[in-house]
Amino acid sequence: MPRGNAPERARPRELAGYLEAITRAVFQGGISWRVVEAKWEGIREAFAGFDPRSVADLDAADIEALMADSRVIRNRAKLEGTVDNAQTLLELDAEHGGFRRYLRSHGGFDATVADLKRQFRFLGDTGAYYFLYVVGEQVPPHEQWSAAHPGRPKSRQPAA
Repeated sequence: MPRGNAPERARPRELAGYLEAITRAVFQGGISWRVVEAKWEGIREAFAGFDPRSVADLDAADIEALMADSRVIRNRAKLEGTVDNAQTLLELDAEHGGFRRYLRSHGGFDATVADLKRQFRFLGDTGAYYFLYVVGEQVPPHEQWSAAHPGRPKSRQPAA
């Protein structure tokens, strides 16, 4: 990814790191990076540090409470999607004997992106690229990827 405000790359040691990276990619889609950055600590607290089991167990009453919580971005679909994504993450982790193994099971970047988009709610091309980059997986150079995805913002940089 381009330098400047590019996010730090770090391979998560726990599933919570993967869930946080996916969730950030989801919330950044269609919302100002600055808004997401300003609310991120509150989102992290509201989602129990992104512990996948805790998030996966949230129910409709918990979503209602989050909709009233000023610490978070109150987008019901994305809040519910985060719960679904936590459940998917746990399922893929169990099925593949580790989430990193799941990521590496597709035979390349394009196939991985296609499956991420199929498995996770609200994760598109840009979000999948961002997610894979942040969690330390191999991605094509940003300029190359961006040129192959016309219509995507080319100069917009994610917040760290």
